[in-house]
Amino acid sequence: MAVYKAEDDYNYLFKVVLIEDSDIGKSNLLSRFTKNEFNLESKSTIRVEFATRSLSIDSFRGVFM
Repeated sequence: MAVYKAEDDYNYLFKVVLIEDSDIGKSNLLSRFTKNEFNLESKSTIRVEFATRSLSIDSFRGVFM
């Protein structure tokens, strides 16, 4: 996982928290957004997960954590 510092080149930093009941698909949603992967056979996650994704569109440069 990349560590983003103040001197990194982005305009916006978004910190997103996913909270929902168990067996809903939060881990798969996170995996799809950050790695473009989806696993139909995944098991329930019993831990905290962190991931980042950079996104650039025209002059928008953002980091989602």
